[in-house]
Amino acid sequence: MAKINLKPAPGYILIEPAEVERKTSSGIVLPESHDEKPQKGTVLAVGPNPCCDDEKCDCPKAPCQVGDVVIYKKWGGNEYKVGDKEYLFVEFKDILAVEE
Repeated sequence: MAKINLKPAPGYILIEPAEVERKTSSGIVLPESHDEKPQKGTVLAVGPNPCCDDEKCDCPKAPCQVGDVVIYKKWGGNEYKVGDKEYLFVEFKDILAVEE
């Protein structure tokens, strides 16, 4: 897991997308142009709840925590590149599942 010094805004999660498998099960190497965007990644940072910290508030709570592997919407997230590494800022509502 990479170390990156970014704090997500309220309601957002910083994710390091999983590496794309570029080889088929039969051993054929696929070109980069064939790569599909991953829908799975590791949570690096979680922003605060978007409206308040009050337990009585019904605003959306973070569905995951740092270190979790999550599945997110295919077209969800805003890309951010640091060097040759790409990260995503994804809204709480775009997280579909947390792997157990």
